[in-house]
Amino acid sequence: MRLAVLSDIHANLEAFQAVLADLERAGADRLAFLGDVVGYGPDPEECVRLARGLGLAGVMGNHELGLAEASSLGWFNPIARRSLLQTREMLSAESLDYLIGLPLFLVQDGVRLVHGAPPDSATTYYFELGDQEIRDRLGDLPEGVCLVGHTHELHLARLYTGKVERLPLGQGLHRLEPGWRYLINAGAVGQPRDGDNRAKYVIYDEPAATLEVRLVDYDIPTTMRKIRERGLPEFNATRLL
Repeated sequence: MRLAVLSDIHANLEAFQAVLADLERAGADRLAFLGDVVGYGPDPEECVRLARGLGLAGVMGNHELGLAEASSLGWFNPIARRSLLQTREMLSAESLDYLIGLPLFLVQDGVRLVHGAPPDSATTYYFELGDQEIRDRLGDLPEGVCLVGHTHELHLARLYTGKVERLPLGQGLHRLEPGWRYLINAGAVGQPRDGDNRAKYVIYDEPAATLEVRLVDYDIPTTMRKIRERGLPEFNATRLL
């Protein structure tokens, strides 16, 4: 069973469509997303409709949480907060209801999916977790693999008999060793922050015990132009470069 996992689409329709086109070539049995379908980008309604139309399973990210709970807006920096308030105005009532009804985590094909950190945090960053916290969070999970997003970067940590290892995660195929528990950050489709502006997603193959990281070019100038046309913060456009 090949499970394609997308994170942090952030209303970037061009990146989302490019990833889906690449996925047709790569092949997957199921698709899921790790939250933050919206926020920052110019096409929140279109991205939500596309995700729903494809029947993607998904979880709530911190941006969906910001739409669901006004009290959580104080957690956002001024640019993110302004972007989210503008995003709300661009969403239909149906799409807004869908986003605020997303679960904090789900289990798909034996893999735990959560936006920030296991077991069910939409706001905790991977890089905030020390080794002991990784031991505690992974060791208590029924699932041996957990996929997260939120940092907009690729990361991998693994746990075996109390030992935590943090390994580089880049483009290509990675083998998952038997007996280890894995915490994998899937990067970002719509706003990468790792110095490589290509959209990123992963494919987890449970029978083969592999993880494939795929990087996809997309039409960045068009997304930047639409961000400016919608009156979103300029930083949202230049950050895509």
